[in-house]
Amino acid sequence: MIKQILFSCLLFIITAGSVQYSFAQKDSIYSFDKKIALPGNGGYDYVSLDAVNRRLYVSHGTTVDVVDLNTGKYIGSIDSMQGVHGIAIVNKVNKGFISDGRGQAVVAFDLKTLKKIATIPVSKKGPDGIIYDPYSNRVLAFCGDANSACIIDVNKNKEVGTIDLGGAPEFAVSNGKGLVYNNLEDKSSLDVIDTRTMKVIANYSLSPCGGPTGIALDEKDNRAFSVCRENKGMSVVNIKSGKVVATIPIGAGVDAVVYDTKYKRIIASNGDGTATVIKQNSPDSYSVVQTLHNTYRAKTMALDPLTHKIYFSAGEFQPGSRSVTPGTFAVWVYKLNQ
Repeated sequence: MIKQILFSCLLFIITAGSVQYSFAQKDSIYSFDKKIALPGNGGYDYVSLDAVNRRLYVSHGTTVDVVDLNTGKYIGSIDSMQGVHGIAIVNKVNKGFISDGRGQAVVAFDLKTLKKIATIPVSKKGPDGIIYDPYSNRVLAFCGDANSACIIDVNKNKEVGTIDLGGAPEFAVSNGKGLVYNNLEDKSSLDVIDTRTMKVIANYSLSPCGGPTGIALDEKDNRAFSVCRENKGMSVVNIKSGKVVATIPIGAGVDAVVYDTKYKRIIASNGDGTATVIKQNSPDSYSVVQTLHNTYRAKTMALDPLTHKIYFSAGEFQPGSRSVTPGTFAVWVYKLNQ
């Protein structure tokens, strides 16, 4: 009798657990779709998406791997660089621009053929984050070692100036109307750059944020979302007033963040193997609606505005170490369920 009771209790626990797991899976906003294997080994950094040409660009050591978004297949690489970080897409001139940190350069390539067009030397050390500002028709390469940004003319493929940022830059985003917002990691603050004058016109504290990395922008409601490693939080900034209006808890080791304008969701990719999905209830009200369980150190990502899929890059790490198992680098794709 005792054995029968114990067995019944165990069966109930297992069944209840299965039901709970089933509901959790069913109610998940995002779920795993597939993994796209990429060749080679080496470190990795930013992921960039070209919505026009339906391509994903993945920083990978000394190369940029390219995935066709329509087929989900690897289609080629831009290679022979020294240490790739970010990729900026400029459809207007059919060019991409890669920050080659160790090469002390920005590399321009053709978006259709993937062939290199030019290697552009930059005067400031450590080009890392890189974005295109459509208002000025310039690419800005953010140089973390020099507290500066280098300005690239996209037609002439040359550096045409620099900007003193007053701190170590991380991710940046353009509003397309003459302003760029750039996190300063060492200052825990946010620079506002006027791209008409190419000067910093304001700096906002992100407190209680510490060590900000990624940034995303809600242009309609004038909110910036800066994700921070030290306090494991996301600061929501009213970019009109410069005030932090909300702080939302996220996972550890965050790097990137994206904003889905259609569904009003913010996703932060964390190095601890999670992504935090946050619902924007109103410009000043937010709630965590899912902790997406991903692979360890999948901390950079891109959002496809057409399909709303999320693309993370990472290798599989050897247990108890920060060494990637050779041959395991891939893009991890998550699809939208609701």
